[in-house]
Amino acid sequence: MLNFDIDKSNYKNIHFIGIGGISMSGLAHILLNKNYTVTGSDMNNSNIIEKLRSDGAIIHIGHNSNNINDVDLIVYTSAIGEDNPEYAFAKENNIPMMDRATFLGEIMKGYKNSIAVAGTHGKTSTTGMISSILVNSKIDSTILLGGELDCIDGNVKIGNNELLLTEACEYRGNFLKFNPTVGIILNIDEDHLDYFTGIEHIKDTFKEFIDLIPNTGSLIVNGDDSNVKDIISKDRKNVIRFGLSRENDYYADNIKYDKKGYGSFDLYINNEFISNIKLNVVGEHNILNSLSSIAATYVSGVEIDVIKSGLETFVGTHRRFEDKGIVSGIQIIDDYAHHPTEIKATLSSIGDIYKNIYCVFQPHTYTRTKSLLKEFGKCFIGVDQVIVTDIYAAREKDTGIVNSKQLVDEINNNGVKSVFINTFEETLDFLEKTVDKGDLIITVGAGDVYKIGDMFKEIKR
Repeated sequence: MLNFDIDKSNYKNIHFIGIGGISMSGLAHILLNKNYTVTGSDMNNSNIIEKLRSDGAIIHIGHNSNNINDVDLIVYTSAIGEDNPEYAFAKENNIPMMDRATFLGEIMKGYKNSIAVAGTHGKTSTTGMISSILVNSKIDSTILLGGELDCIDGNVKIGNNELLLTEACEYRGNFLKFNPTVGIILNIDEDHLDYFTGIEHIKDTFKEFIDLIPNTGSLIVNGDDSNVKDIISKDRKNVIRFGLSRENDYYADNIKYDKKGYGSFDLYINNEFISNIKLNVVGEHNILNSLSSIAATYVSGVEIDVIKSGLETFVGTHRRFEDKGIVSGIQIIDDYAHHPTEIKATLSSIGDIYKNIYCVFQPHTYTRTKSLLKEFGKCFIGVDQVIVTDIYAAREKDTGIVNSKQLVDEINNNGVKSVFINTFEETLDFLEKTVDKGDLIITVGAGDVYKIGDMFKEIKR
């Protein structure tokens, strides 16, 4: 197997296929900081690509075999197929290649400690919380975030070789290529069913992730999640459990929410009261995220007072219950939730200060919509009006297995008013005629549905 030592490698000219991706760009920044020559390609320009260019990367828009010149190593994402012209050229000419997850795993070897945040839901928010804590600490950490965070001015922060923080996605078993010393499992749920055969396959994959954590490291898990509990061996010695029940090592008690839905709680570690923790993000799910963040940073040597201040300054990553502002008395929020469990958690965390809640939902991928159709139908309880747009295909093609009108029927059957509106322009027209002062518009989905909120703000100004 191909290995990569970032401080000793002979591969000095590295090309990224899909360099504009949130994780790929972070890896490219790490290499640029180490004075590697970085080239890459992507289908579209973006702020992320412009940042890479300003740091010295040479980036082409569009994939073409002519983009590869004097390259020692190709790094590619799992979304790249063998018919990609750059991938095909590299294979034909025997240029060494490495997929993104494997490459990140190799990079992790160069750090004294590495925290990998895994789980079906909440990875980016939790990694953002930990990032905020680490920025407030004396640990000069390297951070790879699956979103953008103001306190690190984007999705990546370059530090020294002491600590690396990254998200760890289970899709296609990618996180099994990592080398963490601290592993977090936030939860385990059914998702990515275009790859996994079901919940048992997912749980087995997380079991393999657990085996990556060395005995000298720490495994931090949600002690209240039944699927997580199923896969933790009783013989495992370095397990730290967090949750809301008092059986956990780290737990929250005396939980309260303000009118905006922001939580506060008393923190207990090993049944000892430590401090009151205040959050500036909404919902019970973020209390759980914060408990895992506290555990991960505490075992990494961060003091409680620093952890508290880091959590208080965390107001969320972009696209995670992001406050987009108020226009004409109408609040606009955007959220990345694209799984029924996430949507339910997001919507249940909304405070009680709005007259009516209008949710614009963009389903993400046909396989997820089809496999979880019944669950999607039940997750919008409490919303006054759901507007469902066309399905965002992402990596998939429309084979006719499901459509948004079927989802609308499911939502209506569960007693929530729902309508299908195909285009963003028609959705805007509907909202402009319907919403009023004191209402909330929340855009939900992992595609480009956030644009509707931005467009609404423009026409209302």
